[in-house]
Order: sequence, then C-alpha cells, then structure tokens
Amino acid sequence: MTGLTGMLTGLALIVAIGAQNAFVLRQGVRREHIGAVVAVCMAGDAALILGGTAGIGALVTRFPQALEVLRWGGAAYLAWFAVRSFLSAAKPSALVQGTPRSKGSVVASTVALTFLNPHVYLDTVVLLGSLANQQGPDLRWVFAAGAVAGSVAWFSALGYGARALSGVLGSPRTWRFLDLGIGILMLALAARLILH
Repeated sequence: MTGLTGMLTGLALIVAIGAQNAFVLRQGVRREHIGAVVAVCMAGDAALILGGTAGIGALVTRFPQALEVLRWGGAAYLAWFAVRSFLSAAKPSALVQGTPRSKGSVVASTVALTFLNPHVYLDTVVLLGSLANQQGPDLRWVFAAGAVAGSVAWFSALGYGARALSGVLGSPRTWRFLDLGIGILMLALAARLILH
C-alpha cells in the first residue's frame, strides 16, 4: 500500500503540465529522439526522488540560495524557450517538416528543462523526500520506489503516446497551436518563477 501511495503522490505532482511535460509532448509529436528524452526525464526524476529520500531535501532546505539561483536561471531559460516556440509557430514551413535537431541538442534541452526548474526540486526532493521519510526507515524506500514507478509510467505514456498520435497531431495548424500554447505556457511559468 505504501508503494501505491508513493506512486499516486508522485503522479499528482508530475502530471501537472509544465515545461518538461510540454517538451516531452512536442518531441513525441515530432518523433524526434523521444527515447532519449523519456530516458533523461525518468532518470532525472528517479535521481531527485531517491536523493530526497536519502536526505538531500534537508540540505536544500538549509541552503535556499541554491533554489534562488535555479529560479532565475530557470526563468531565463523558459523565456528563451517561449521565444523559440513563438518563432516556430510563425514559420509554417518549419511546422510541416521542421529542421531536425541533433540528439545532443535535444538531450541538452531535456536536461535543462529538468534541472533548471526549482519546482522540480521542491516537488521531488523536498516534498516527496519528506513524505517518503515520514513512512519510517523501512517503508520510505517503498514509497520512493512507488513515486519513481509513477514517473516512469507517466513519461513513457506521454512521450510514446504523443509519438503514436503524431499523425493526427502533425498537421501544420496543430503545430501552430501547439507551439503557441507551449510558448504561452513557458512565459507563464517564467513569470511565476520571477514573481514567486
């Protein structure tokens, strides 16, 4: 039961649409290096959840200036990503075929969207780590494993589900709306980080 609680808690935090999920969705629709994107997201979440369970959450709580640096870096990155999305939406030719990005570039973007977001540390390291440790020394790892399993299930479903629906979602009009929506979401998240 503790593992299921961890999975449901992890899903409740991860499923909320954010920069990382929007990027995974976009890459799935593009059918571009989705395996690498999903793997980076799953590995990043697992490392952060397990790190929080091992006690890193207490360290982050003691040094809030680390989250402050991540907050401003994350806001700048999200604003840059929003501009890129708006530019992409304005170029219909890019929406039809798009210029393929290298695997390294896509992985770097995934890493940035995963680790430059201070909310990921609050959700995975601090919140899930704290909840896991409330389960006691024996069950905390069961809770953490459930949260990791929820992350694996979510990113697999999101990335490969978008890839499977890429034919339906791949029209230029859909791309335009997707890019505009992602751009607006990125700006809103950047503003939220700055004003928080």
